Amino acid sequence: MNHMLNSLLTEQPNPLTDHIDELPSAEIMELINKEDQRIAEHIQPLIPVIAQAADLILEAFQSGGRLFYVGAGTSGRLGILDASECPPTYGTPPSMVQGIIAGGFRAVKDPVEGAEDSEELGAADLDEHGIDENDVVVGIAASGRTPYVLGAMRHAKEIGATVISLSNNAGTPMTLLADVSIEAVVGPEVVMGSTRMKAGSAQKMILNMLTTTAMIRLGKVYRNFMVDLNPSNEKLVHRAKRMIHLATGANEADIEQAFAGADGHVKTAIVMLMAGVDAVEAQRRLDLADGFVRSAIVGPS
Repeated sequence: MNHMLNSLLTEQPNPLTDHIDELPSAEIMELINKEDQRIAEHIQPLIPVIAQAADLILEAFQSGGRLFYVGAGTSGRLGILDASECPPTYGTPPSMVQGIIAGGFRAVKDPVEGAEDSEELGAADLDEHGIDENDVVVGIAASGRTPYVLGAMRHAKEIGATVISLSNNAGTPMTLLADVSIEAVVGPEVVMGSTRMKAGSAQKMILNMLTTTAMIRLGKVYRNFMVDLNPSNEKLVHRAKRMIHLATGANEADIEQAFAGADGHVKTAIVMLMAGVDAVEAQRRLDLADGFVRSAIVGPS
């Protein structure tokens, strides 16, 4: 029974939930909730290193690089989730943030046995995406030692890409391969080894912080409005027009006219209304301001 996983904190029994199998539903949930409340407390001291990682991602985006999340199981699915939400939220091309999971797309829904055990497969999957030295690879694994993720990280480092690790244990092999290591040590799970719980929640919170921060600093947010969203359905069209109203205070008729004139681009419509210019001039100002709405409203100096 002597196995390397036995020493990991994420694989330890949690003494606070040892009796959970004897409890009614509400009391089970109380214990889960108490453990979940600890997650943000553990993440708060990590903000400086998470910010360092976000700055590296920002630099990659600014130089035309991409962000790749690499993981297996829950970690891989969370990476895919964060990546897939960037295009509708921030109007990014699908290639800009990508999630790679051991076992491929089928593993998003169904377990693919043994896929995570191959370092070679992790490296090969990165090659399929043509990563280069301008890209950032974020390896995600609760244990910090998943072979698939280690293989991808090692290969990324050889290529010259920036490598970031996100794990839920301290001093793991992933840390040794990373330019920046985020160790979100949130302790034993409510159900021993079920790292889709606290470890997974911590990972999702941190992934949200990484991409949200990078997108804000790219100019994809004005005030706290996601002004580069893609209004691809009725709900998002309504949200886009409401953001224009909140940002400008304009009346409904002017918003409709600006939204149509801007071809549904929220940033352009806001600059049109705030600066009193047409769509062509608004877009010119945005181009000169690298997409930052505040600067575009003021106009070129």
